[in-house]
Amino acid sequence: MATLYVENIPDELYESLRSHARKHRKSIAAEILTMLEEKFPSERELRRRRSIVRQLDRARTSPPLGPGPFPSTEEMLREDRER
Repeated sequence: MATLYVENIPDELYESLRSHARKHRKSIAAEILTMLEEKFPSERELRRRRSIVRQLDRARTSPPLGPGPFPSTEEMLREDRER
């Protein structure tokens, strides 16, 4: 695994990073690594994200599993009030 050193970070930026890391209960290095992974995903991560999007598209466009049509919210409220 490669190592990256960054020098001459402005104090204001460093304090902001430190504050952000504390909020997420991480070290500054771990927080920066998380930010880099989010901003610059690897090919493997991009393939995983695409796969998830395809699965969500299939789920959204597939017919419902149960019987339908379902009663509207108004119909269910009326039925409940009549009890």
